[in-house]
Amino acid sequence: MRNKNLTGTGVAIVTPFDKKGQVDTQGLTKIVKHLHDGKVEYIVVLGTTGESVTLSKEEKKLVAETVIKANGNKLPLVLGIGGNNTQEVIDTISHTDLKPFEAILSVAPYYNKPNQEGYYQHYKAVSKATKKDIILYNVPGRTGSNVTWETQVRIAKDYKNIVATKEASGNMEQIMKIIKNKPKEFMVISGDDNLTLPIIAAGGHGVISVVANAFPKDYSNMVRLSLKHKFSEAQKLHYGLVDITDQLFADGNPGGIKYALSLLKKCDPYLRLPLCEPNDKVKHTLAQLIKNYK
Repeated sequence: MRNKNLTGTGVAIVTPFDKKGQVDTQGLTKIVKHLHDGKVEYIVVLGTTGESVTLSKEEKKLVAETVIKANGNKLPLVLGIGGNNTQEVIDTISHTDLKPFEAILSVAPYYNKPNQEGYYQHYKAVSKATKKDIILYNVPGRTGSNVTWETQVRIAKDYKNIVATKEASGNMEQIMKIIKNKPKEFMVISGDDNLTLPIIAAGGHGVISVVANAFPKDYSNMVRLSLKHKFSEAQKLHYGLVDITDQLFADGNPGGIKYALSLLKKCDPYLRLPLCEPNDKVKHTLAQLIKNYK
């Protein structure tokens, strides 16, 4: 059965830091409320945009607990647990209290550059490690290699708790082949904000978004309109945000979205090394676009 709680707009929530580089729990709580007010469908904790790879185990626990408390069971939560060491991913899953979470988002292994059988066997092992629903996350721009449509469909057919893919390959032909050949209940979720509308038009089910950290109301409305096939109305919101979204990624994510959130007085723009704030040109362009938005 399709997990309808994963339809629509999920937000890959940022992890705010203070001037000293510590997790800013007040800022994180403020952003959760901002997402509630914007009526998004669910929140993804400890994803790429949440800078999970630079957080200690204790900080990851703090971030998760802060979001759980601030959320107050209002929205479904998804937890990012992934990596390039299959056994470590399995161990993390087994030692994590997953009761507060709707599903796990698990990125395809990176750096090692597995072949397609390696990807299949990795997700087989992850599937068997939990009864929780799992979202496969294919992002070749970060991992260095692609989980092909054939492999994703094979995984979807063989492991019923792998219920969706977050597809960030940017390859519409690949995405359409997944949609055409997948099991009926398997969901295709956009991993690229500016491709969400065409992916939904092709038969996708929503997005895990970055830009919706800053503009949750308009972006989630765009997604809901698209899912209702009201594309002329959705296009207005899509094109209203398309230039801002471009700039969010022009000099690295989550540097762009954190700077945008700082302009909107939602949190500070601080990041952890090796990430740095966007260059001055991107900052200036973002500031102008946001100032002129609507």
